Amino acid sequence: MATITISRQFGAGGRTLGNLISEKLGYTLVDEDIIERVAHEARVSPNWVKSIENEAGGTLLRYISGMGPFRKNYVDRISEHGKGYIDERIYVNLLHKIIGRMAEDGDMVIIGRGGQYILKDHPNAVHILMLADLAHRITFLEKQYGLSRKQAALVVEKQDKRRRNLYRCFGREDYDDPNLYHFVFNMNKLDIDTASEMVKFYLKFKNA
Repeated sequence: MATITISRQFGAGGRTLGNLISEKLGYTLVDEDIIERVAHEARVSPNWVKSIENEAGGTLLRYISGMGPFRKNYVDRISEHGKGYIDERIYVNLLHKIIGRMAEDGDMVIIGRGGQYILKDHPNAVHILMLADLAHRITFLEKQYGLSRKQAALVVEKQDKRRRNLYRCFGREDYDDPNLYHFVFNMNKLDIDTASEMVKFYLKFKNA
């Protein structure tokens, strides 16, 4: 009944590892569909949620020091209007709600979106961080998605900015701190299949 969260520098292979772990363990992989779930809860378009993720972290939320849930009245606003509404506070609240439900169901692999913070005290959560240097990540995207080196470099730059923006929404800058995680995989020195086997072995040992 474990829930695995994967935080990663883009191009380190987070989704690839998530897919592999899911296949080996029979877990459900959760990634971009969180956007759909947040949009459904807030009664807004997925594009609005994506804009929150991409442009998050303005001065309004810079004072936030943690990932704890905010006051309920922010979420309650959603049901007070005929039309849906979402802002950064409501977005973070809904992530807590949705990812918390997933953790209770268990057997999930959750890619990104602050899962390592939201589930930091959950007894059945296992947190993974994947790192690699810039050249490795660019090369990974070239091989994995058939991009030119220039295209891959632009994608990495864009997604790194997106990651920073998302965590600014949470008021956090320590997302690459190894103390937050059970595993820190340096993908310059490790292949994805080996990483997946390490996680599989750990869960087998943990649940024995």
